[in-house]
Amino acid sequence: MIKYIGSKRALLGHVSEAIAGALPQGGTVCDLFSGTARVGHALKKQGFRVWSNDHNAYAHVLATAYVQADRERWEGKAEAVLAELRTVAPQAGWFTKAFCEDARFFHPDNGARIDAMRDRIAAMALEPELEAIALVSLMEAADRVDSTAGVQMAYMKSWAGRALKPLVLRMPDLLPGVAAGACRATHADAVELAPRVEADLVYLDPPYNQHSYLGNYHCWESLVLWDKPETYGIANKRIDVRTRKSAFNSRPGIAPALQAVIDGVKTPNLIVSFNDEGYLGRDQLVGMLSARGEVQVIEIARPRYVGARIGIHNPKGEKVGEVGRLRNVEYLFVVSERRLGLADAA
Repeated sequence: MIKYIGSKRALLGHVSEAIAGALPQGGTVCDLFSGTARVGHALKKQGFRVWSNDHNAYAHVLATAYVQADRERWEGKAEAVLAELRTVAPQAGWFTKAFCEDARFFHPDNGARIDAMRDRIAAMALEPELEAIALVSLMEAADRVDSTAGVQMAYMKSWAGRALKPLVLRMPDLLPGVAAGACRATHADAVELAPRVEADLVYLDPPYNQHSYLGNYHCWESLVLWDKPETYGIANKRIDVRTRKSAFNSRPGIAPALQAVIDGVKTPNLIVSFNDEGYLGRDQLVGMLSARGEVQVIEIARPRYVGARIGIHNPKGEKVGEVGRLRNVEYLFVVSERRLGLADAA
């Protein structure tokens, strides 16, 4: 899966343990801020019926492939699509100009491959789940040859070694369907969707500070939408990064937005993932959740993401400012009808 700030790859064990403690016999889990769909993918593998949602198009495509699409239905067709895409002749276009020349996120040779493959996907008029699989394969292939520190806010002064390797498509790790019922992926604003959510457990992993996932991963949004938007700045961000703002990226907006989601969802079990670098503190989150029942807090100390450890550099490659703390604390806030008996992991 793609490199991603906020990815729960290192925390999957803690998240899975908390969910399994609340739902020992399985059930339906809704992940309202699905991001890379890593959590939904892991839960589907464990046999849960998963509903993944995100308001960004690239995240919705990831969830469609990794949560909604079932291996037995799509793997053969997807192999045929990927085989055809591997034969496409490179042809530089909008993506190469925007993200390989005007900005340097990818080498131009790979940009030409991305342009040609994305144009072919658009021309094939595939069924939505099959198209999602093809787009995820292309997105992940591009991610493996990027020249960034993990976010698309800036790029390396010199090409990263991996950026000089040719882009190669691989089949995403599709999962078989689950006996509990069809999994699904939706593309909606979490606050608007929350009152319509009914599940055995709801997992919330919202944005927690000023860093916008759309701004950090704008190349993927443009690759998926293929709308070739107007761009701005050194990073050539989509112009709508300036207007598609989330209340969760706002200090005054996050508390009422998260409270609306907490109050809106219909579920006996709620787990909220947060971070001590967020706009809301531990005590504030406990207070917001306590109306639903007793709140248990699991703490996990983790290294900060690689970009924070490298530091911030200006367009000339000069280091600006100093690296701050190197570790943070991840929180899991658990409110459940069933006492989990989980010890703090701090």
